[in-house]
Amino acid sequence: MATFHKVNIQEVKQETAFAVSVVFNIPQQLKANFYFEAGQYITLQKVINGEEIRRAYSICSSPKSNEIRVAIKAVENGTFSKYATSELKAGDEIEISEPEGRFELKPEANKNYIAFAAGSGITPISSMIKTVLENEPTSKFTLVYGNKTAADTIFYDELNTLKESNSNRFKLHYIFSREDVKNQLRGRIDKSVTNYFVKNMYKETSFDAAFLCGPEQMINEVTNTLKGNYFTKENIHFELFTASIDEEAASEVKEGTTEITVLLDDEETTFTMPQTDDILAASLRNHLDAPYSCQGGVCSSCMCKVTEGKAIMVKNTILTDSEVEEGLILACQAYPTTPKISIDFDDV
Repeated sequence: MATFHKVNIQEVKQETAFAVSVVFNIPQQLKANFYFEAGQYITLQKVINGEEIRRAYSICSSPKSNEIRVAIKAVENGTFSKYATSELKAGDEIEISEPEGRFELKPEANKNYIAFAAGSGITPISSMIKTVLENEPTSKFTLVYGNKTAADTIFYDELNTLKESNSNRFKLHYIFSREDVKNQLRGRIDKSVTNYFVKNMYKETSFDAAFLCGPEQMINEVTNTLKGNYFTKENIHFELFTASIDEEAASEVKEGTTEITVLLDDEETTFTMPQTDDILAASLRNHLDAPYSCQGGVCSSCMCKVTEGKAIMVKNTILTDSEVEEGLILACQAYPTTPKISIDFDDV
């Protein structure tokens, strides 16, 4: 269950023309609550134009930095991202959740890591790179990072500095889709680019794990290409910007009603909902403070458990097959399919 705390903004730094990084002033008494693993995210909550908006953003600082920093890129029709990149300033008060998420890297000795990131997908990867370099002197990290241009590249100077100061342990490769840059590839991260690095440039290197963050098409192409080489499914970890709908699952959503009982904060609430509504939306409309963040099926904030009845998820990139078999669902993507259903937000 996500817990929100009111904190002040310590710094807003312009990273590119359309992206900022934000540092939060975490009070001493809350420091322990904000311990995180590299790759995790926090949820920001703010009332904008009279509406409470929540959005998840990955932490880009390392645990050793003693700061909670996220990067936010303005996106089209993005109410929160446009507010954050144009109006948020040092001293402002905002609510943030404690760190969560499953896209993690816990560095070990004598490991070789590789990451493929596109655009703002660098945010969790940045935390991972710094964490490996700071904690494991015998481990190495290779980054393949795609953007439109160098000017659009979040953390461009910071990454170059890390490369210069850790030349034997951190390898950095840029790919630009709209600019020719000397000694860098032109194009996008796809099958051919992935093969170029794992089968040619680093053919003598055995990577222990791969971390991917970016658009779904890129994630799928890189994942399939890595599997076609020596990578196993267990050693490929990813986080999506957005996830596409499972059309077969969506076809199983039918007209009808369900009596739903929700266990949240040790209290049970029962109401009737249309089966064409997702469980999170129905819970929020019935004034339940159910946990959520992205509402797009790419984070784990709204994870809960079906203890009676059945539900179908139209998107799922988070939960494993065994977890689904145990009854775990993402409430924002789950639709009830039985006349009665019971949901537990507490025991997850």
